[in-house]
Amino acid sequence: MMLIFVYNANSGAFNTLLDIAHRVFSPQTYSCNLCAITYSATGMRREWSQFLYGLEMPFEFLHRDELRERYSVEGVVLPAVFMRDGGKPTVLIDAEAINSCKNLDDLIRLVKDKV
Repeated sequence: MMLIFVYNANSGAFNTLLDIAHRVFSPQTYSCNLCAITYSATGMRREWSQFLYGLEMPFEFLHRDELRERYSVEGVVLPAVFMRDGGKPTVLIDAEAINSCKNLDDLIRLVKDKV
C-alpha cells in the first residue's frame, strides 16, 4: 500500500514559483490547503517530513497534472490523499477534509486517523 498526496496545483518550475508567491502574498486565496499547511516559503516543514517518514509506509507527492498522467485519475476535487494498493488509487482523504484543517497538527491527526 502507498499513500499519494496530490496538490491542487500543476507541476513545473514556473508553476512552483507562482505558487510560492501566491502563498506568501495572498494566502487567503491560495487554492491548495495541503501545500499551504505543509510548506513554508523555504520548503517542506520539518514536522511534516518527520511525520511522513515515521509512518513507515511508502508515499509520494503529485500535482494534479501528474496524477492524470501517471494514474489516469480525473474529476476528483483536489487536494486529496489517495491510497494505492496495487491498482488504481482511491480517495482516502478528500478535499473537504483537507481544507477543513487549520494547521499542520490538524492534518497530521487526520492522516493518522485514516491510516
